[in-house]
Amino acid sequence: MKKLLVAAAAVAALTAGASPAFAAGRDYVWAAGSSTVFPFSTRVAENFARKTGMKAPKVESLGTGGGIKLFCSGTGAGFPDIANASRPMKKSEFDACAAKGVKDIVEIKVGFDGIVVATDKDGADYSFKTEHLYLALAKNALRGGQFPANPYTTWDQIGTGLPGNRILVYGPPPTSGTRDAFVELALEAGARKFPTMDQIRGDNEKRFKQLADTIREDGAWVDAGENDNAIVGTLTKTPGSLGIFGYSYLEENMDKVKAAKVNGVAPTAQTIADGSYPLSRSLYIYVKKANVGVTPGLKEFVAEFVSDAATGRGGYLQDRGLIPLPAGQHDGQKQVAANLPPMKRPAA
Repeated sequence: MKKLLVAAAAVAALTAGASPAFAAGRDYVWAAGSSTVFPFSTRVAENFARKTGMKAPKVESLGTGGGIKLFCSGTGAGFPDIANASRPMKKSEFDACAAKGVKDIVEIKVGFDGIVVATDKDGADYSFKTEHLYLALAKNALRGGQFPANPYTTWDQIGTGLPGNRILVYGPPPTSGTRDAFVELALEAGARKFPTMDQIRGDNEKRFKQLADTIREDGAWVDAGENDNAIVGTLTKTPGSLGIFGYSYLEENMDKVKAAKVNGVAPTAQTIADGSYPLSRSLYIYVKKANVGVTPGLKEFVAEFVSDAATGRGGYLQDRGLIPLPAGQHDGQKQVAANLPPMKRPAA
């Protein structure tokens, strides 16, 4: 009996000291988050598995907010090793991670993407200003110095030269990083074109964000889920409608949809990379440093993600629509992946 107790104690000690992946039986990398980063992460996972012979990582499309929330919910094998994100992590999310013991988070920028406003290929051509997008989609749009419930029903009510189609936009839900970025780059930027709104921003930024960021709920905007391909499909079936999604999905569906210009600039790889297209953004992965050396293959998967073959200029992710970082920035992110310096707490 005494020998059995000693043996049981030894097993318990070994289990307690074992890696979370070993203890829970997870022998693969787990990444979750942005629907925009999803196809890139999936391709990296496929190449990683083929090159290493290890089990392919699990990649989930939950939206940036949903992925980071799950990532920050705890440590160990029951939570993702990586959060894919189409915007930077927020201070509130960083603090939520810390509260659950998730510390030493490594931020790695993997490339650029643009948010496109698209319509069916055979539909009308659109050329928006950011202020058009704000006026069309804000729940309480500025009109005559007041903020009534949005009264606009067709695009030609908002801007001269815009088509007379009704305002119907299919876009990502609140958990999506694409939506967060669209709100900041389109709605907030458009709102600031009006002196009244810019003055409110200077006096009370919280009030400004409430007015600019709250999207209308009367049917003109439709939350279409995290599946950007589904939005593409909807545009082809709903004449006159518009969709909001990442540039990579535009590239994959040029035979079905086309993009509007924003502030006179069309979304292309060049205009997104140089920032002249107003709705350009950076893409990230967030890595739990504590899981490196614990989750089998995690360090190697991250290295593959930032490799020249994947995210470098001419890499296989560029073929999928990722806009590569400039060479100097790309080399810097390879160093981050190699050395894993923990990120600082975000300012906002």
